[in-house]
Amino acid sequence: MSLRIGVDLGGTKIEAIALDPAGKELFRKRVPTPRGDYAATIQAIQSLVDDAGAGSVGIGIPGTLSRVTGLVKNANSTWLIGKPLKQDLEAALEREVRIENDANCFALSEATDGAGKDAEVVFGVILGTGVGGGISVKKRTLVGPNGIAGEWGHNPLPLPTGKDLPLRECYCGRRGCIEQYLCGPALDKEKDFPAYEERLARALAGVINILDPDVIVLGGGVSNVKRLYENVPKLWGRFVFSDRVDTRLSPPVHGDSSGVRGAAWLWSPTSQSSTQ
Repeated sequence: MSLRIGVDLGGTKIEAIALDPAGKELFRKRVPTPRGDYAATIQAIQSLVDDAGAGSVGIGIPGTLSRVTGLVKNANSTWLIGKPLKQDLEAALEREVRIENDANCFALSEATDGAGKDAEVVFGVILGTGVGGGISVKKRTLVGPNGIAGEWGHNPLPLPTGKDLPLRECYCGRRGCIEQYLCGPALDKEKDFPAYEERLARALAGVINILDPDVIVLGGGVSNVKRLYENVPKLWGRFVFSDRVDTRLSPPVHGDSSGVRGAAWLWSPTSQSSTQ
């Protein structure tokens, strides 16, 4: 039996899972992320994969690999930036690995056997320590020629109001990024759910206007806030260029396991990423 091993490299934890060919979970383990320590991060992943057993390995990371250098870029786990993560992991594990953005893995998981399993286009949103987005089209991840398809969190928050000003500084060097308004820490700090819902509606309306997905699936810690699924669709119609909005807003079927399951599914024959 050929196992598919997935690893979710998060800012606070690293999780590994092993799935059989039918998607049944056979192994799962989590360890704390050694924040700021690249060598220890490699070692932690190696240990988890060794425990999971023999099989293909897919890894979701909070960033992406540069198409020019092959090095990690755009990672909010900043100690990964500029590192040859793929090469180092393949040397440590002695096998090929596939690496994708964690939001792409999340979208792929929910498109494969989750909230978007019957949908053609799925937009997966991560609302956690950071804010990310991933796109799955016909159960394939969409990456793009620059490796940034779905990088929704680092677009400017649309139509800023007085409550949004002054525009907030972001670690990426810009101001006004969606991430700084919709990440979990921002919600915890403000504790203003109506303002958060209105900002989320504005931001997702921009996605609908461009991508027009069948379903938007929320992930990350904020996705557990049930009122979002009722209130945000009531608000986003004002900002969508259509007479009606049929896009569904859904919670993830696999909860916080979607990212790691999607990493394992990177080795599915139908899930190969596309630059188109």
